[in-house]
Amino acid sequence: MEPQRIVVIGSGFAGLASASLLAQQGHQVTILEKNDQPGGRARQWKKDGFTFDMGPSWYWMPDVFESYFALFGKKVSDYYQLDRLDPSYRVFFGEEDQIDVPALVSDLAKIFEQLEPGSGPKLHQFLEQAAYKYEVGMRDYVHRPSLNITEFIDFRLIRESFRIQMFQSMSKHVRSYFSHPKLLKILEFPVLFLGATPQNTPALYSMMNHADLKLGTWYPMGGMNQIVQAMVAVAEEQGVEIKLNEEVLKIGVSNGKATHVETASGVLKADIVVANSDYRHTDQVLLDTPHRQYSPQYWENRTMSPSSLLYYLGVDGKVPNLKHHNLFFDEDFDAHAQEIYHDPQWPKKPLFYACVPSKTDASVAPEGKENVFLLVPLAPGLEDSEELREACFTKIMDRLERFTGTDIRSKLTIKRSYAMSDFEKDYHSFKGNAYGLANTLNQTAFFKPRLKSKKVSNLYYTGHLTVPGPGVPPSLISGQVVSSLIEDELKKVLV
Repeated sequence: MEPQRIVVIGSGFAGLASASLLAQQGHQVTILEKNDQPGGRARQWKKDGFTFDMGPSWYWMPDVFESYFALFGKKVSDYYQLDRLDPSYRVFFGEEDQIDVPALVSDLAKIFEQLEPGSGPKLHQFLEQAAYKYEVGMRDYVHRPSLNITEFIDFRLIRESFRIQMFQSMSKHVRSYFSHPKLLKILEFPVLFLGATPQNTPALYSMMNHADLKLGTWYPMGGMNQIVQAMVAVAEEQGVEIKLNEEVLKIGVSNGKATHVETASGVLKADIVVANSDYRHTDQVLLDTPHRQYSPQYWENRTMSPSSLLYYLGVDGKVPNLKHHNLFFDEDFDAHAQEIYHDPQWPKKPLFYACVPSKTDASVAPEGKENVFLLVPLAPGLEDSEELREACFTKIMDRLERFTGTDIRSKLTIKRSYAMSDFEKDYHSFKGNAYGLANTLNQTAFFKPRLKSKKVSNLYYTGHLTVPGPGVPPSLISGQVVSSLIEDELKKVLV
């Protein structure tokens, strides 16, 4: 096979994965990265001895990472130390009202049983079904390019779609097993970050409960950016060239084929282009109108995942009563979801998440100090200002200080916020979304934006706005799916 000149736009997980696999096949691959370091949203920020992961902070589905590195004859342990957290996380329901979610399901079943008699055995049943969905989903669904509904017209797959409850809501599914509000919140929280309410998310996604409660919550020592560094090392071993501070301004197209990409520093010829950049930005800005796959209205009609208000805090001293991961569900879950998905506005009483990696990893903060990452899910596309950010910060810090019994604000040596306008500026993120498209039924599989352009024959897309969807493991898989599709199509040309 004649080696192809392949340009990958963006160095997120999907971009690094697709570039590495295509280079492994012998192609000449160049990644053009807009920012000053690789990793996309999983960048790192260092200041005054603190190391902050800027984006993803949950390490779930460790099998996906092992499978990826195995494609290159490597193991995760060749690059970073992975530790399982126990408890996986702490959930706050109110003052002196919290649950630590243990690593062992048998221990969690005891907690369930105490809150709702009979729910212990039901948890095992629920997770057995979730494990089945995970197995089927990972084996039969997520590795399909989803270019056409015909990929799914298979009697076995149709039958499995009903068995894994593709057409029932997550909310209804969870409530068929449990009724205690605390148990419902623990089981439904992952879908809040998948970008839809439990009522609008297919019950298929209870597979995430298997990922959470059975496969466990892990942490790469040194931070989530260790994954990026490992993937960069793999890419460079395969001969991938990574150019930083190289924002792509235009994709040149002639006779229905991408011929080159333009940056501020020049023009790079390409036989194939893979866009790990924001799909909507690529489609609507980098391409001239005749080559755009979708209309502006199409994008306006998409249901986006939430954006986030993030705070990176350096605290002079330790913060008690927090674990590595902490979920604050002391306010109304449904009211906050309403303010994200149905009546977009800054939340009046926000739920929030606090990550304190210094509880696990001494390397991310100076001795005696605490590294704190706060996240509030927000509706995408809201007005974003310092005043609005500060008002929200005050609301969550009042509660955080009450629950920890510590005046954290007086001990802050570092405070940096990050929200919608930053996502837009740094990643061209549509409406400042943080995760991609919501995982609603009508935005699943072949209903997502296509992995391959219909207008430009050698332009492909990868990442969280296409299949299989949002999150770190799905993005890693997306890079694998697009590289396989490209290889298959190149082989067909030779036949």
